[in-house]
Amino acid sequence: MPQQEPLTVLASVDLRRAEALTDVLREMREDPAHNPVLPFGALRGWHFGRVLYLPPATGLEGEPLPPKLLLLGDCDGSARAQLEALVDVGGTNLDRLFGACEGYPSSPSRAARLAFLRKKSVATKANYVHRQGRTVEQILGERELRRALREFVARERLDGVPALEARRRIRAFVRETPRLRWALEPPPPLPLSFRAKNALHATTLPLGLLAFGPAIVPAVLFLLLLVRLEELRDEPEHLRPTPEHVHALTELEDWYAHNGFTAGGFVKPGWVRQAVIRSVLPLIGWGTRHLFTRDSLAGVKTIHFARWIPLDDYRRVVFASNYDGSLESYNNDFIDLVAWGLNLVFSNGLGYPKTRWLLFGGATLEQEFKDFLRRHQIPTPVWYSAYPDLTAVNIERNAELRAGLSGFMNERKAKEWLRLL
Repeated sequence: MPQQEPLTVLASVDLRRAEALTDVLREMREDPAHNPVLPFGALRGWHFGRVLYLPPATGLEGEPLPPKLLLLGDCDGSARAQLEALVDVGGTNLDRLFGACEGYPSSPSRAARLAFLRKKSVATKANYVHRQGRTVEQILGERELRRALREFVARERLDGVPALEARRRIRAFVRETPRLRWALEPPPPLPLSFRAKNALHATTLPLGLLAFGPAIVPAVLFLLLLVRLEELRDEPEHLRPTPEHVHALTELEDWYAHNGFTAGGFVKPGWVRQAVIRSVLPLIGWGTRHLFTRDSLAGVKTIHFARWIPLDDYRRVVFASNYDGSLESYNNDFIDLVAWGLNLVFSNGLGYPKTRWLLFGGATLEQEFKDFLRRHQIPTPVWYSAYPDLTAVNIERNAELRAGLSGFMNERKAKEWLRLL
């Protein structure tokens, strides 16, 4: 079973071609799965995909920041392999999308397209996966398994049958149905090479603290004190998003069981905030890789994938996620369960609600926080999901249903398992 890796392609756009690029994105938006430019549905192993345009901006010191094209994929297997698949699926049509980017080859071949995209691919320091190792194939297969079992139970009228007998009949049905027989076996484990590499990476933080703790702890406390001094001077203005901006966002939301969220903004000026954001993102990346690995991001169970992407040498940061339900419920989950985590990252953003000691305040100022996020949310015209009808809870229950086809159960456990249907 392959692991899941984020694919991030970031390229500067030639401003003279920006209008043509927005036309291409508009065409892709009409059918993200099957559009002629980049049909995400033809990319096997892509859970989610998105393409968005970041318009030109002016930095905090007055420097011009060029427009950018951002392609994100949450994929099965290595990002490097998925990049090759992207080139093969997109073919010459990729020229319409990336031809607006600076440095794109004038006479593109497959090799030239791949070289360009590899050059523009950036490593993701902080990335969250709802359940590492659960592939698109598994998710779609277990969805079909549930549908088949529900039809069987309804057809055979098993309501009054003892739970263990009902389970026996269901298992027999699966065993005798060739297209479902695979479900009697557990999913294969993650590749040994990935597990070994992950185990080695898990030691980096504790070993680093053990080796350099005497120097790190005073430095962190000193940095936190400097942050606190900045917080005392910080008086962010509470601004509401414009109706036009909200309308542009809501047009793209709530079409499916989940949504894509993209937000970005400037990091506060000065070396103190630069030191914090450059330290926090790898720390979050370590936590999401080794602590929050079982269907929960610090208690939030509605996120499928998420990542944090620094831009322009950490002058800006973009956050992208795929979440279940409405934006309101998504924000409430974060505020109620992990406000401190939001503050740890987003409090380094210009205009964020006032915090105390980096972790407190901020997101707990509910309306100010929600307005801040809405103002910094970026319209994402092209967003794709391989399973738009499934929430994270649906996916987990389908996996439990499959797992229940194997192993020993007593009558009580069998009853609980049947309730999944």
